[in-house]
Amino acid sequence: MLEHDVLIIGAGLAGMRAAIAAKANGANTAIISKVHPVRSHSNAAQGGINAALTDRGDNWEDHAYDTIKGSDFLGDQDAIEVMCRAAGRSLIDMEHMGVTFNRDEEGHLGTRAFGGQRRARTFFVGDFTGQALLHVMFEQLIKSGIQSYEEWFVTSLVQEEGRVCGVVALEIRTGQLHAIRAKTVIFCTGGLGRVFEPSTNALIVTGDGMALAYHAGARLMDMEMVQYHPTTLAGSGVLISEAARGEGAYLLDKNGERFMKKYAPNMMELASRDVVSRSEQTEINAGNGVNGCVYLDCRHLGEKLIKEKLSQIREIGIDLAGADMVKEPIPIRPGMHYMMGGIKTDVNGLTNLPGVYAAGECACVSVHGGNRLGANSLLDTIVFGERSGSHAAAAAGELKFVDFSAAAAVQREEQRIQAMLNRPQNGDRVASVRLGMGESMNRNLAVFRQKTGMEETVQELQELKARFAKVPVENKGKVFNTDLVFALELGFMLDCAETIAVSALERKDSRGAQFRTDYPKRDDENWLKHIAVTKGEVGPEISHLPVTITKWTPEERKY
Repeated sequence: MLEHDVLIIGAGLAGMRAAIAAKANGANTAIISKVHPVRSHSNAAQGGINAALTDRGDNWEDHAYDTIKGSDFLGDQDAIEVMCRAAGRSLIDMEHMGVTFNRDEEGHLGTRAFGGQRRARTFFVGDFTGQALLHVMFEQLIKSGIQSYEEWFVTSLVQEEGRVCGVVALEIRTGQLHAIRAKTVIFCTGGLGRVFEPSTNALIVTGDGMALAYHAGARLMDMEMVQYHPTTLAGSGVLISEAARGEGAYLLDKNGERFMKKYAPNMMELASRDVVSRSEQTEINAGNGVNGCVYLDCRHLGEKLIKEKLSQIREIGIDLAGADMVKEPIPIRPGMHYMMGGIKTDVNGLTNLPGVYAAGECACVSVHGGNRLGANSLLDTIVFGERSGSHAAAAAGELKFVDFSAAAAVQREEQRIQAMLNRPQNGDRVASVRLGMGESMNRNLAVFRQKTGMEETVQELQELKARFAKVPVENKGKVFNTDLVFALELGFMLDCAETIAVSALERKDSRGAQFRTDYPKRDDENWLKHIAVTKGEVGPEISHLPVTITKWTPEERKY
C-alpha cells in the first residue's frame, strides 16, 4: 500500500509550501493534486504579497491593524498577529528561493499600494506575482524530491479508530482508484469559486477539500463571507488585478466622474474590496453605469508604466474586451473572487479532526474575517502552509499508521462511482445543474443580499441536489473521464453552496462581504461572532464561535 507520514491534498502555493516544510522536518511527505502543480489556481494571483519590512519604516502592528479593520473586525486577532509578524521573513524566504520581485530605481524591493492599507507594503512581480511564486516553489518541490501524485483526484477520506488515516484517490489518467495511508493529512485545495457563475476562479476551483473535510466531520467557519472583487472584466468575468488601482487607476461612472469620492473620500479607489464593490454596484443599480458596468481608467498612467507593471491585464483587456487600457477605459464590474471562510483551523493549521490540517484558501484561520485585503492571500498561503507542514510533520513523528483494508476502501468507492456511471440518460446534464447552482448563488448571495432571495437559493439548492442524485455521467470510460470528474466536483460544490447560503441566512447583520439590505447595519452586540457549520444527520448544523480579540477594539470602519 502507498503510505506517507504527511499527505498534502492540493499542490498550489499552500500545498507546496506545506510539503517543503514537512520534508524539511524529516517527514516522509507526498503531495497529491488533480492538476499538475504549476496549473494550480495560485497562478491567478496577480497583484502581489504583503509584508511590513522594518527597514522601510513599516511595522507588523500597522499591517495587523489594517488587516483587522479590513476584516470588519471579524478576523481572529491572534492569527492575524502570527501572519503579520511572519510576513517579512516569508517574503525574504521567497526572494532567496529565486522569486525576482520588482525593484525600485535604487535597487530595493519595490512596493505598490493596495486597498485598505495606509501605506504601500505590497511586493510584486509585474502583474503575475502568483505565477512567479508558484514556479519558484515548484522548483523547490523538485529539488526536495517529494513524491508527487499529479492528476490524481481525491474522492473520499478513510476514517478508522476515530481519525482520518488515509484517502482514496482516482488516478485520472487510468481511471484506477488507489488507497493511500497517511499519519496526517493537510488540505490545501484552494477555494470554491465555481460555486458561483461567473467567477474569476479557474474551472478547477470547486471546493473539493472543504466538502471532503465537511463530510468527515470538520467544522467550516465564516462560509457566508464571499468576496466580490471590484474589477472583473465585462462579459468574461476575468480578474483585472487590483494592481491597476494600486498604480493609480481611476474608477469612473458613465459621466466620467470618480464616484468613489462619495463612498470613501480618503482612500478612494483603494478602500477595502467590499466597500469598492458595493459602491460600484450601487452606481450600476442607480443607472450610472454602462451595460451593467463601470469603467477602470488607466490612460493617465502612461504606456511605459502599463507595459512594465500591468502588461498581463492590458493583454486581457485587448483579447477579451477589445479595449486597450493605454488608449481607453475598460468596462468592469464586481465579480465573485475569493472565499474568506473555510475549514476551521488553529494557527498551526490543525482542525477539529485529529491529524487533519488545512492551509490556504480552503482554510479559515481566520485572518481575513469578513473581507480579505488584496495581497494578503499569497501571504496566507506561505505563512500557514509552512506552519501546517511543520506541525503535521512533528505530529506524524509521534503517531503510528492506522491499519485499514485498502481493498475494502477502494471497493466502496468503486461501487459508489460505478453507481453514478450506471445512471440512465434522463435528458439532464451535469453542466446544467452546475449552471443553475452558479446563477442562483450569483443572483441571491452576491454584493447585496436579503432574506427572501437567500431562502429562494436554499430551496433551489435542494432541488438541484435532487437532480444531482440522478444526473447521468455521459462518458462511461476510464481513461481521462473528465465527465466523471466534473460530476464528482459538482457534488462537492453543492455541499459548499448550501453551507454558504445557510450561514448567510443565519448572520443577521451587515459586515464585510455580507451586506443584507434587510439588516443594513453592523451589529457588534449580537453578531460579533463566527458562524460555524457542521454536517448533521439531515443537513447543515449551525453553531457560533467567539472572535478572538487581543488589543484592537472594534470600531466603525471608514475609508
